[in-house]
Amino acid sequence: MKNAVMILAAVGVLSLSSCKNTDKQGVITDDVHQATIDSMKQVAEKQRIIDSMQIVSQNTQKQKEVVVVHDQAPVAAAPAPRRKKWSGAAKGAVIGAGVGAVTGAVISKKKGEGAIIGGLAGAGVGAGVGAVLDDKKK
Repeated sequence: MKNAVMILAAVGVLSLSSCKNTDKQGVITDDVHQATIDSMKQVAEKQRIIDSMQIVSQNTQKQKEVVVVHDQAPVAAAPAPRRKKWSGAAKGAVIGAGVGAVTGAVISKKKGEGAIIGGLAGAGVGAGVGAVLDDKKK
């Protein structure tokens, strides 16, 4: 593969240099030599990149290999702890506070005070209703 690429590069350089029509043969020869050297450097750089990519892929494949040794009986995994759900009183308090704050701000002339008072009153009523519903579920 390397040889084929180098031969193609050399043929390409020679065909490009034959198109030049100058009387200075020394300048053409220097151009041909430089072009050949440049193409060889490009091929060497491409091969270096390919080699480094192959090394990296081999290393990642080695890291993916897993060795499992079973000396003991398998242990059952503990179930994940269940998340606590909100109680009815907590849900009622939050919903009541939101509704009370909005209602208090709309009704009152002093919007800030109305929202605070309405939120507190709504939270109290909502917590009470939620607690009553929790008791009925039990």
